[in-house]
Amino acid sequence: MQTKKYSTGIGSQLLYGAGEFFNGGAFVIINSFFTVFLIKAMGMPAAMAGTVPLIGHFWDAITDPIMGNITDRTSSKMGAKRFYMLIGSFATALTFATLWIPFRTDRPITMFIFYVIMYCLFSTGSTILMVPYNGLLPDMVDDYSTRSRFSNVRMIWSTLGAMVCGVLPTLIITDTTKTATYLRCGILFGLLFLITCLLTVAGTWEKKHTPVKSRLSDSFDHAGSAFRSRAFRLFVGIYLTGQCGMDFVSGMAVYYVDDVINGYKNHYVTYLMAALIVAQLIGMLIWGPVMAKTSKRTTILIGAPIRIICTILLLPFSYEGASIIPILALAVGIGIGNAATLTSIFAIMADMPDVDELITSVHRPGVVSGMSTFARKISSGLSAWLIGVLLAFVGYSEKLANAGARQSVFTQRGITIIFVLMPVILCTLLFYFGYRFPMTEKEFNIIKTEIKRRKGEDHSKPTPEEIKICERVTGLPFDRLFDPENQWIRKRHHEF
Repeated sequence: MQTKKYSTGIGSQLLYGAGEFFNGGAFVIINSFFTVFLIKAMGMPAAMAGTVPLIGHFWDAITDPIMGNITDRTSSKMGAKRFYMLIGSFATALTFATLWIPFRTDRPITMFIFYVIMYCLFSTGSTILMVPYNGLLPDMVDDYSTRSRFSNVRMIWSTLGAMVCGVLPTLIITDTTKTATYLRCGILFGLLFLITCLLTVAGTWEKKHTPVKSRLSDSFDHAGSAFRSRAFRLFVGIYLTGQCGMDFVSGMAVYYVDDVINGYKNHYVTYLMAALIVAQLIGMLIWGPVMAKTSKRTTILIGAPIRIICTILLLPFSYEGASIIPILALAVGIGIGNAATLTSIFAIMADMPDVDELITSVHRPGVVSGMSTFARKISSGLSAWLIGVLLAFVGYSEKLANAGARQSVFTQRGITIIFVLMPVILCTLLFYFGYRFPMTEKEFNIIKTEIKRRKGEDHSKPTPEEIKICERVTGLPFDRLFDPENQWIRKRHHEF
């Protein structure tokens, strides 16, 4: 499993990126339709329905750190990450389908418990798949620019997943109160996710690394230590705000179209999602080269303002009977802006294990990706929970929804405010975190060189500028990098 045996050309990039079809698509379906399924088809109260994904993602607070530790501890002939991705591919496909099983009962709490269990099972399958996948690229490719190309192709796959999963379900689920259509959708997409994930398992590779020796009981200490890195803390802020902002768009789209402009039966949701996602795909082709020529933070600083402006401009067109044309035009702008920010997020993620290694002296992409995966799931869970809570706050009636009746004018206006205001707030925070992020290609190369110095592979002396850069990126004094105080993981290695 040596890197030199494998090409890093477009074929390898496509196979690597195929696994992102699940990550880009599954949460679009969940954000767009899971609470709709629970509220409109199953009759669950809105606040309770929004809490189901949140509890599932609190469960991730347990499973993601453990999975990251397990991945770094494991040795396998096919590569530890690819081994767990193989298991996770089947687990995720099965549990995604079971999310949509109709479970009718007169007791809302019993229904709530059932779907919490189903969601936790899905989250566990997703953890087994995505934690190793998010840590795979650093073990495939070392070069900053090559990682950017792989990440850009991954984001194109993500957008394709979002496109298929954002549009096709709206054609299948023609009546939001019918349970059978949701289950049919779940089975279909479970199979699609399985196929694309298996393509990635078959078409990728890993460099050999000595497994990290640690106890499973150390998993949470490992996970927490990832946050010692200043760059990682800012990255998590970027990840949460960037993804959560789009989760609100996809999660509120059905309510906005159905309950505000009253256009669900005219397939306006399909048009809206198609405009968002096709624009995002086009944007990926634009922003990838821009990112390669500038930096991974530059596209965030461009994309976030585009998303803010286009979202605010939706307000004048948010009323019953409004023309869909200006809404679709603004959706195109939001999609292009989201492409810019999304392109950066996953490219930055691949560089975080290198910063972590400079701090801890241990190569732990599994731990770092575990916390990154957890951040993504938390963004999705918080979005679903907030949508449920805010819908309840503006008086959303599940009884009216289940009967196919219109919500009150007050509730319609509340839905518009949620649909516009929350993404604007989150994109403003995204711009702030992107502005503060301390790494470009220059800083990355200095970090890699300093790691080689600490390992005795490079005998050059760091310049004062390089010392300041290492301190700014890691958030720690230069003389504490590779310091025994930071090597608590290695100390525990000696116990085995």
